[in-house]
Amino acid sequence: MTEKYKSRLREQYESEIKPALQKELGCNAMAVPKIEKIILNMGVGEAIANKKILEDAHKELTAIAGQKPVINKAKKSIATFKLREDMPIGTSVTLRKDAMYDFLDHLINIALPRVKDFKGVSGKSFDGRGNYTIGIKEFFIFPEIDFNKVEKPKGFNITIVTTATNDQDAKLLLKKFNMPFNS
Repeated sequence: MTEKYKSRLREQYESEIKPALQKELGCNAMAVPKIEKIILNMGVGEAIANKKILEDAHKELTAIAGQKPVINKAKKSIATFKLREDMPIGTSVTLRKDAMYDFLDHLINIALPRVKDFKGVSGKSFDGRGNYTIGIKEFFIFPEIDFNKVEKPKGFNITIVTTATNDQDAKLLLKKFNMPFNS
């Protein structure tokens, strides 16, 4: 009988982080904040002129996330950007369950420490409803990306969606996961 795979960070959440948060926040087990999903989004405006850039972005996001992303299309036409409705302009992927915990573990312990002159991530990037967004300027911090095969360095956003109802609870949750906040 094979045992079902469970992420290291997920086990840590269930055994250590959840009970600690429950005690600190003084709430019942069902009200303890948790991470719901992580969304990786790469907007590629240059894809209007060059389709290969979007294909490259799609491959790179697949390597980083370990899951196939979807192509995002423009919702409306904007003449000044030479953009028409339904034109492909980006790519994104939503991670849930163990894939989400594995990515977060990888981000905190491998990718972020590789940032040059890293002083921590901003503690002010919360949206008021307990969700946190990090902007990654260059994805070379991820070891899955081969520096030599990339034509143009691209950045992307990582949004961590939590069940927390406010920013303080969400920040406390992410601190328990050892998110390196600078403030």
